[in-house]
Amino acid sequence: MTDYGMIERQISEALGLTRRPVAVTFCDAPPAGVPQFTGVEPSGCSFWRLAAAGQVFYTVPSDHYNCPIGSYTHNISLPTERAQELGQTLSFMAEIGYVKMEEVPGIPCLPQSPGAIIYAPLGETPTLPDVVLFSGPAGRVMLLQEAALRAGVATQVPLFGRPTCMALPAALANGVIASTGCVGNRVYTNIGEDELYIAIPGKDLDKIAKEVQTIITANAQLSEYHSGRRQMLATV
Repeated sequence: MTDYGMIERQISEALGLTRRPVAVTFCDAPPAGVPQFTGVEPSGCSFWRLAAAGQVFYTVPSDHYNCPIGSYTHNISLPTERAQELGQTLSFMAEIGYVKMEEVPGIPCLPQSPGAIIYAPLGETPTLPDVVLFSGPAGRVMLLQEAALRAGVATQVPLFGRPTCMALPAALANGVIASTGCVGNRVYTNIGEDELYIAIPGKDLDKIAKEVQTIITANAQLSEYHSGRRQMLATV
């Protein structure tokens, strides 16, 4: 199995990331040997916060019912008695001008419903993750995106935004995805206003990790190059 602990250290230390990357794995059934989540959370991305803090666990579909939008992007059907909550939430968002209803069909979703979802810090993931979520300041995330470009696994799709959780199915379908996040995610995960996300398919992580140092070195040299040009050529 890939040494994800080494990859986490390699990328996080090289980029100066302070938040642990989160590995997410979609399963057909509850996995053996992984503790089940116990408790209640208001959103699917709340589980990212717990995993970034060091917890390893799996959820079942009912753990996601409190987040109609996250359930939608994860192809999790709400029970009959709560099925109206998706429409109510979307209507509220439309009424306050946050979304337009015609946008909803274009939101990426998982192709099939997961039977369970494993969340873990990358270095402690018990299995090959489907998607790994990195978050950090724009200048740091930029380097990770450039490493993905160098590795040939980044996509040229637009920068993703709300809802943040659609970055997971989008990454599975398209490759490395950058996301600005959304206000709900920032509330539920505590990431800063100056931080962005990169969602990386687990199968591509090793390729990207091998290119990170090259990109960091190149950026350091380019910084000197551009600083010199600015000093010589800028008149203001």
